[in-house]
Amino acid sequence: MKTLEIKHFLAAADLSADEIRKLFDLARAFAPHVRRGETIPLLQGKTVVNLFFENSTRTRISFELATRKLGGNTLNFATSTSSVSKGETLIDTAKNIEAMGPHCLVVRHSSAGSPTILAHTLAVPIVNAGDGFHEHPTQGLLDGFTIEEKLGTIAGKRVVILGDIAHSRVARSNIHILKKLGASVAVCGPPTLLPPKPEILGVDYAYRPEELLREADVVMALRIQLERQNRMQIPSVAEYSRIWGLSRERAKLLKPEAIILHPGPINRGVELDPEVADGPRSVILDQVFNGVITRMAVLASVCVPERLKELEKWMPKSTGGSRG
Repeated sequence: MKTLEIKHFLAAADLSADEIRKLFDLARAFAPHVRRGETIPLLQGKTVVNLFFENSTRTRISFELATRKLGGNTLNFATSTSSVSKGETLIDTAKNIEAMGPHCLVVRHSSAGSPTILAHTLAVPIVNAGDGFHEHPTQGLLDGFTIEEKLGTIAGKRVVILGDIAHSRVARSNIHILKKLGASVAVCGPPTLLPPKPEILGVDYAYRPEELLREADVVMALRIQLERQNRMQIPSVAEYSRIWGLSRERAKLLKPEAIILHPGPINRGVELDPEVADGPRSVILDQVFNGVITRMAVLASVCVPERLKELEKWMPKSTGGSRG
């Protein structure tokens, strides 16, 4: 099987089903080595800069660990202590960092399209770690990987994405990846937190969870992004939790084998009851681990194209029939 070679990793919409599968296969091959605490020195001598203009815990640390597990060096950019606070533009900041000789920039920014602008401006590979309302492609990748890991295949599964769809780049990336791999996707939330015309997403939709939960194989609850909303979009957090939160009672509507995901951070008692977040259906911590290995797959693919043949020894000998 040929390995994947990509210059930049900007959007799930850009990926084919075959490319997604190759990234899954590479992540799957890395997993046992990471669990054993081993380093796979494919990025030895390489430096990855995490250029984050928004706060992050899981994504930033995950990329940092992914780089180190591949034997590379990582540097973290902090907006508060940078020249951005003096008025330097995104492009000037990135050009100056590029001039120092890193091998990859992982970019998170509040403006949609920022990583794409940098990809057209710089020579260094760019990985999108979340851009405005647009996409969060590595989150979509790790979520799809987790679903397949737990359910055997994504094809034919019913995935319900519940919550703040309008502001969610995670929802957009997941919709692209899940549909390309054969899932049936539906979204649900208050009318004010869905796009004005939800059908533009190319998925089913409903305004009440009870309409969708019984048929779901997967429920992905999304964080209420109060920092991206105006005050009139939901009456109150308590009201949201009562009508749209995945409570212990609503979770009883699910199939026995259904699983629950959340990209984090969780607002406990809002999107998920604590008993649901910590219950046997929850695969949230699996998502966190899978974030490291899927981001390893992305970084290996964009940073070391000259070593693609060497990557083949880390690929599984067979993907097996159950993976779709």
